[in-house]
Amino acid sequence: MKIPVAYVFRNLWTRKLTTLLTAGGMALVVFVFAAVLMLDAGLKKTLVSTGSYENAVLLRPAAQTEIQSAVYRDQASLVETLPEVARDETATPLVSKETIVLIAIPKRGSHKPANLVVRGMPAMGVRLRPQVKVIDGRMFRPGSSEVVVGRAIAEAFDGTGIGEKLRFAGREWTIVGSFDGGKSGFDSEIWGDVEQMLQAFRRSAYSSVLVRLSGADRFEAFKARVAADQRLILEVKQEPLFYQEQSKSLSTFISYLGVALSVIFSIGAMIGAMITMYASVANRTGEIGTLRALGFRRSSILAAFLAESLLLALVGGVMGLGLASFLQAFTITTMNWQSFSQLAFGFHLTPSIVASTLAFSLAMGLVGGFLPSLRAARLEIVDSLRAA
Repeated sequence: MKIPVAYVFRNLWTRKLTTLLTAGGMALVVFVFAAVLMLDAGLKKTLVSTGSYENAVLLRPAAQTEIQSAVYRDQASLVETLPEVARDETATPLVSKETIVLIAIPKRGSHKPANLVVRGMPAMGVRLRPQVKVIDGRMFRPGSSEVVVGRAIAEAFDGTGIGEKLRFAGREWTIVGSFDGGKSGFDSEIWGDVEQMLQAFRRSAYSSVLVRLSGADRFEAFKARVAADQRLILEVKQEPLFYQEQSKSLSTFISYLGVALSVIFSIGAMIGAMITMYASVANRTGEIGTLRALGFRRSSILAAFLAESLLLALVGGVMGLGLASFLQAFTITTMNWQSFSQLAFGFHLTPSIVASTLAFSLAMGLVGGFLPSLRAARLEIVDSLRAA
């Protein structure tokens, strides 16, 4: 005979305080586990959403970031002539020649400076990023010493309000607007005119060239054409994949740290679940003997107590996920070790994270409840009834 599922629910409900405390301990572990996964997912979402698969980024070979790259003017001009490059109604190639530099600005409420990305671009660069919307003020005018700042910078750094001036490269730059990059990496950048940036920083080469292809399926042909042209010693990457690579070091660190913390905390949670289940077995010895006397098999006793532990873990998992879901309202600003600049990103909860988190909580329940369940199943009828 099989023990009814209602029996498992009643036992947990009878011991409300113990159930709540044990589930709460598991919920905290699940919260940490889910938070780390959400943080990593938020980082990847931020950087992947920064680009479009119809865009290609051209860099100096072996350059891991735009800051390390250099694209000469004749190379950039030659790229505009390639047949895979899309053109607008006036036959203008959809190509943006850009330069990237780092500047240091103190964060709000702190005297410590943080590195920020300054991106010089032509008007075409704004057109190639339709996800970016000006939310306050206006876009910078080409040929002027005007800049616009990303939403994350405007919220977190001093001196970045509209009308204020930033001083770098021996010149003052007037902030004329702020923009929303759609929760992408652009939210952590400052934009201005590329030619003005090149003059101010005394540079003769661009950092990168952004190209809109006539279709995402033309990428391989475009890449092969660039590789075959000896005048273009450049590396070609699809824009989302390029930005995803920028998160590799930080993503790896978050993942390893999260796994280490989750393993340490889960050991404590499993021990707590094990103690709870052992106590439950000790308090219900007579009850177990009665069930065996009524004809319930050892396997049914094992399954019932194991189901009780799994249900306890599931309750903790749901509680932990519920708490973790509120983290999506927060944004974190930290150093991107790949580019050595500040990057703002948030927590992102996905269906795969929900599934992984619940599986993790059930695994804790299975490991923590197996030995107590096995002990309950091995109790002899006579000894159980005598102990009662």
